[in-house]
Amino acid sequence: MKLDTTGMESAAPVWGSHNELVDGFSAAPSFELPNTTDFDGFQKEAIQMVKPAKGTTTLAFIFKEGVMVAADSRASMGGYISSQSVKKIIEINPYMLGTMAGGAADCQFWHRNLGIKCRLHELANKRRISVTGASKLLANILYSYRGMGLSVGTMIAGWDEMGPGLYYVDNEGGRLKGMRFSVGSGSPYAYGVLDNGYRYDMSVEEAAELARRAIYHATFRDGASGGVASVYYVGPNGWKKLSGDDVGELHYGYYPVMPSTVEQEMAEVTGA
Repeated sequence: MKLDTTGMESAAPVWGSHNELVDGFSAAPSFELPNTTDFDGFQKEAIQMVKPAKGTTTLAFIFKEGVMVAADSRASMGGYISSQSVKKIIEINPYMLGTMAGGAADCQFWHRNLGIKCRLHELANKRRISVTGASKLLANILYSYRGMGLSVGTMIAGWDEMGPGLYYVDNEGGRLKGMRFSVGSGSPYAYGVLDNGYRYDMSVEEAAELARRAIYHATFRDGASGGVASVYYVGPNGWKKLSGDDVGELHYGYYPVMPSTVEQEMAEVTGA
């Protein structure tokens, strides 16, 4: 008895060496593959080529009463303004703040992630994490993702058992401790105002005014910075938002419009 196997035969076309489908897939690519011996350098250049232009102004400094933190609120997409109401100062816990400069999504996600880790540390150890420890946590995380396209330039500011603390952390895992920092495209202008007016023995009101004025001048000169100048103060009782002023209104506060004087009025001369 012979079995009928006609129903088991495939109806698909036979893939031969001269089949059109095979020829289409086996053809060599029409573009040249990059030939490089320095793959790491090539990867960094490729990331820089597609990375969009960004701009912001954030600053923080330590004085005798604590830490003052300030930032603008403009977000840009290349040459376009995408938002004027971005919250660039992020509350990590009631005693610690983080600023965001770089990619908005990267900064917001990793600050939120840092807040979770700080809370877990507090639950496990029955004490708040220090500013030093929080900044080191973030630096270690970002270091593990270096070279993968993250764009983060942040400051971690807060108050712990040792007093005020301020650290700068970037997407390469770099970490610096300092008394005053400014990050973003408007930072050179902010540094000029900060270096000129900074004193360690300032009051809270004086420090807030210095931070507000530095952000305003940066937004005035830097096209990628603008919106609202937000000022936060971190002290022994935690952080507190002091002000949030539109930089357009601040301009007329610092430089009020002076009424122009008429040098000479023309009077109509009546005929004799």
